Amino acid sequence: MDLAGWLGLTDVTSSIGERYRSVVGRVAEAAARVGRQPGEVTVVVAAKTFGAAAVAAAIAAGARDVGENYVQEARRKVTELAPSSIRWHMIGRLQRNKTKAALPLFHLVHSLDRVELARALDATAAGLGTRARCLVEVNLGGEATKGGVSPTALRQFLEDCSPLPRLEILGLMTIPPPGTVDDSRRRFAELRALRDRFGDLRLPNVQLKELSMGMSADFEAAVEEGATLVRVGTAVFGQRLR
Repeated sequence: MDLAGWLGLTDVTSSIGERYRSVVGRVAEAAARVGRQPGEVTVVVAAKTFGAAAVAAAIAAGARDVGENYVQEARRKVTELAPSSIRWHMIGRLQRNKTKAALPLFHLVHSLDRVELARALDATAAGLGTRARCLVEVNLGGEATKGGVSPTALRQFLEDCSPLPRLEILGLMTIPPPGTVDDSRRRFAELRALRDRFGDLRLPNVQLKELSMGMSADFEAAVEEGATLVRVGTAVFGQRLR
């Protein structure tokens, strides 16, 4: 029996709903502090390892965007929750051999970080008669354990991806290195500066409007620094069991 079974499914899902609404309220307050409108920020509930019942509880509370790290896990939940108007987001690293399975599922891929992956997404989108909507992941901390394009290589990466006709680059994403909220805030400001710097390149298929940054520990700082998407898991679903 899972955690919901032990505690009572109603109690667990009720708590998820309350936490989701609290996150939405905190986003609105953070936006107001810097003169932004709450509607400028989308809360993506990061549902890795949580089952369809937990996601359904967030949806019942108003969530419309769900993030997943793994294609197979996402496909299972999409099937269990169908029909649904939910927009699913790929927020984990995507392998090239998963693009055919991923593209029909996801509204937006947050983790484009390799030209080879861009080409695979473009080819898959052409075969499906659709377009691949993506954000470029930027590795601001130079961490070897994380994917992402380095800030110094970002312009060249955008130029290399721009000719791909079925690929749409809509913005940037980052996961800051471990640190304090102030440390994260500096990284968020850095990502915003990169967006502003390269936003006027006028490259085909590149429109750097979105900033996906901020998670449970620092999403309010991210909103204050210009995030348009925040990826919040623990603050909505509670601690992961694995």
